[in-house]
Amino acid sequence: MQTANVNVPVRVTARHMSITDAIRDYVHNKLEHIHLDYPRIVEAHVILDVAKHRHLAEVILHCANHITIEADEECEDMYAAIDAVVAKVARQMRKYKTKMLRAHRPRRDEAQHFDEHVLHIDDQFEAHEESEPQHLHTERLVVRQLFVDEAVLQLELAANRPFVVFLNAKTERVNILHRRKTGGFGLIEVSIPR
Repeated sequence: MQTANVNVPVRVTARHMSITDAIRDYVHNKLEHIHLDYPRIVEAHVILDVAKHRHLAEVILHCANHITIEADEECEDMYAAIDAVVAKVARQMRKYKTKMLRAHRPRRDEAQHFDEHVLHIDDQFEAHEESEPQHLHTERLVVRQLFVDEAVLQLELAANRPFVVFLNAKTERVNILHRRKTGGFGLIEVSIPR
C-alpha cells in the first residue's frame, strides 16, 4: 500500500467565496488520493476563486528536493475545477518521476553560455533624466540551490513561468535559466563585481 503522501498538510484559501465543509473535505479527499511516491509532497496549498460564472481552482504543491508543482483550472462548476486541477497535478508528478527515472539517458547541458560583452557609450550620447515608473510590480523569489538539469526540469514543469533563479550547486553562483524564443533554454550566470 502506498504511504508516501498520507496525511499531507493542505491549506485551502478562498477568494470571493466562503469555504464550506463539503468543499474542504472534497479537496482533502482528492489530494490524499494522489498515490505517487515521487516527488513526496511536503505541503499542498489550494486556492479557490469565484468570479461571475467562472470557478477557478489552483493547486501549489511544495515537494521534497525543492520541487514546486503548480497547476490551475477554470470550469463552470467548482467540483469540476478541483477534479481537473488535481488531474493536472498528478500528470505533472508522473512526468517528473519519469524524467528522474531515466538515468540511462546521457546528460546534455541544453543551456547555452554567452560570452561577456562590454558596452561602450559614445561621447555624443546625451543623458536624459527619466521619471520613476508609476506602477512597479514586486515579486519575492526564493533562491534554491540546484544543479542546471534540476533547474531545467523545474522550468519545464512550471509552464507559466518564463525563468528560474537558482544558486548553481556546482559553481555556487546565482544563475538565471530562461526560455528562449527560438526554443530551448538560456543560462545567465550572475557575477557581482567587488
